[in-house]
Amino acid sequence: MQGTEKIWMNGELVDWADAKVHVGVHGLHYGSGVFEGIRCYETDKGPAIFRLQDHLQRLEHSAKVLYMDLPYSTSDLRKATHELVAANGLPTCYVRPIAFYGYGELGVATTGNPVDVVIISFPWGAYLGEDGQQAGISTMVSSWERVGPNVIPHVAKATGIYLNSMLATTEARRAGYDEAIMLTRDGYVADGPGENIFVVKDGRLLTPPLSMSILPGITRDTIIHLARALGYTVEEALLIRTDLYLADEAFMVGTATEVAPIRSVDGHEIGVGPITLELQKTYLDVVMGRDQRWSDWLDVVEQARAPAEV
Repeated sequence: MQGTEKIWMNGELVDWADAKVHVGVHGLHYGSGVFEGIRCYETDKGPAIFRLQDHLQRLEHSAKVLYMDLPYSTSDLRKATHELVAANGLPTCYVRPIAFYGYGELGVATTGNPVDVVIISFPWGAYLGEDGQQAGISTMVSSWERVGPNVIPHVAKATGIYLNSMLATTEARRAGYDEAIMLTRDGYVADGPGENIFVVKDGRLLTPPLSMSILPGITRDTIIHLARALGYTVEEALLIRTDLYLADEAFMVGTATEVAPIRSVDGHEIGVGPITLELQKTYLDVVMGRDQRWSDWLDVVEQARAPAEV
């Protein structure tokens, strides 16, 4: 992670190096936090944060599921995000808001612990690598299954849930693959550790339904809208691992990942197809403001300034 100038922490901008918490914070010991991954892109109108309100609304919903009362409204956090991006002077950056139970009591119950809210912004390229954006990524079906909806609520982007994802990613990387694909207990395709999945078959786009314990991804929703606008049929469907092997195309999507073609699954070559690349280009045109049909999704940062010289 490349440090920047400022971090927004509990209502004020602090220096990057001074954004610290006590080792006894509840969120560190029990994973009791919620977060978002958001991107800001350089556009002709200035730095613009993609679907910021939707992300902040999901953060609020995630907190509600965890019985967490955020001390700031989505309006407060929108203003804070603008303030931070402007202060750091990065026209293109990744933005990470996080709320967690802080320092107070160390029991499992959250009673007596404050809720801390932090927003970080920093430069971050394609999550699965720039080469993977064009040549595609290699994947494997993980031995770690996606946790069920009655184990941990999948609609919440909660910190503790990502131990499940970390295990799958680590397994895949140790085996020499770029990323993992996770199945449900019943053997249906769920998602990647940090991405949603689409399969292309006979010109149709298929994606697992939310009932497969997947996060309701904002990029997933974006791709569904864009694909339908391009004239493609998009359906939610139950998929099994052989549907991946026999797909015409497959790709992963997410805020950090953007649109990454899946080149292979478990050694079965799929290749990078034209529909995937078309959707990838369309998505980048939208987030960078080159396609004005979707300009309402862009939240242009107020009073952005150039970064300080070093």
